[in-house]
Amino acid sequence: MGLELYLDLLSQPCRAIYIFAKKNNISFEFKHVELFKDSVLGRRTPGGNNPEQSRAAQSQSAESGKLNILKKVPALKDGSFTLSESTAILLYLSRKYNTPDHWYPSDIQKRALVDEYLSWHHTNIRANAPKTMWIKLLIPLFTGQPLPSEKLQEVMEGLSASLKQFEEKFLQDKLFVVGSEISLADLVAVVELMQPVGVGCDIFEGRPRLVEWRDRVEEAVGKELFLQAHEMVMNIKELSNIQIDPQLKAQLAPVLMKVLQ
Repeated sequence: MGLELYLDLLSQPCRAIYIFAKKNNISFEFKHVELFKDSVLGRRTPGGNNPEQSRAAQSQSAESGKLNILKKVPALKDGSFTLSESTAILLYLSRKYNTPDHWYPSDIQKRALVDEYLSWHHTNIRANAPKTMWIKLLIPLFTGQPLPSEKLQEVMEGLSASLKQFEEKFLQDKLFVVGSEISLADLVAVVELMQPVGVGCDIFEGRPRLVEWRDRVEEAVGKELFLQAHEMVMNIKELSNIQIDPQLKAQLAPVLMKVLQ
């Protein structure tokens, strides 16, 4: 049994894993798990009226739940071995498949810089960037009304502070976070920063150094692959046109509001 990756490309960590595996020619079976559509929106699973495709999609979602008791993506299955958490999966793939050294350098100090960024990322950029999607799209979708502009402004201010730190501490005058070549730090950062862009918050505007860095990352992984991985998130506004069951709205609206508290 080969490598299986359970991913939803609306998820930033899933996109990082997808790009990394594709770029490094790692052979895997892509198990497309649409957690948001299937579990939250109550939409029909992929396959429409095709029973066989629908059953296959439901089976993938169920299998993902078995692999990861937290019922989250990404998840990895390699034979009888299973793994969750995006950083752990990225490191596992880099070690098992002996990917080029620049991704996770063997040099102890360069590796430490990648580790430093990955640790900082979760309580800084990741703490704010995803909230733009909740504020501009998901919460209005369930509550039926937009949030006060102050909410978005608060998140954008926090994200702006994180971006300033990213440029000044991690990027500085280098081509990439660790120097002249792309690493896992750059990949994890860029997929996160594309989330606000998908809902119309162009966080790259007025930040030429950040724009140049993003362009270099795109070029390093391949523009076609980069665009393919981000196709869903760049079209996420289409979700605003769907119809949600009123009972589901009533159940989830209070829960979603807590995301921003």
